[in-house]
Amino acid sequence: TDAAIYDCVVPDKLGPGLFLAGYTIQYWALTAPPQPPHPRVLAQQAVASMNLRAIDIGLVPEPRAGSVGLVGMPNWMWVDSPAQNTWGPITRSASAAGWTVTATAKVSQLNWDMGDGQVVTCGAGTPYQDSFGRQSSPTCGHTYTRQGSYTVRATSHWVITWSGIGEAGTITMDLTQSAPVTIGEAQVLKQ
Repeated sequence: TDAAIYDCVVPDKLGPGLFLAGYTIQYWALTAPPQPPHPRVLAQQAVASMNLRAIDIGLVPEPRAGSVGLVGMPNWMWVDSPAQNTWGPITRSASAAGWTVTATAKVSQLNWDMGDGQVVTCGAGTPYQDSFGRQSSPTCGHTYTRQGSYTVRATSHWVITWSGIGEAGTITMDLTQSAPVTIGEAQVLKQ
């Protein structure tokens, strides 16, 4: 009289590419069977362990005191020293009570708000080298038309896919890093 009858349902789909016709087993037990944790909770734990963060900004003109770009000259933007937790892909798992969920994250898009009303969408970009001179970036660039001080904001759009405990899903996350840039104007004097 102290026990109960429990239904144990086997899901139709056990994992990627693994299918089984669903069925139910009934059994008598003194204690309730352990319940699996919610897979989305474990997915969030896996994501938290990734320590995702915004990119390190690569920018010419450089975002430091004394560095000045020029109106009409090309600016270069790129992901400086990309790492798993700043660009991806990165995979982590979280487990509880014998159940595991695995998540994989990567940046799907990078938007550069240039501070002058223009937004540039790029991939990882191309790091600038002095040998490139005044040419435009082949992958991610911008040209200012007015002098001034601007704040450049690079927003990484992360897409995180997860699966486990018979479920799967997607989580999105935006992380932003900013840097100052100063643009001057070259004056030409004629005699």
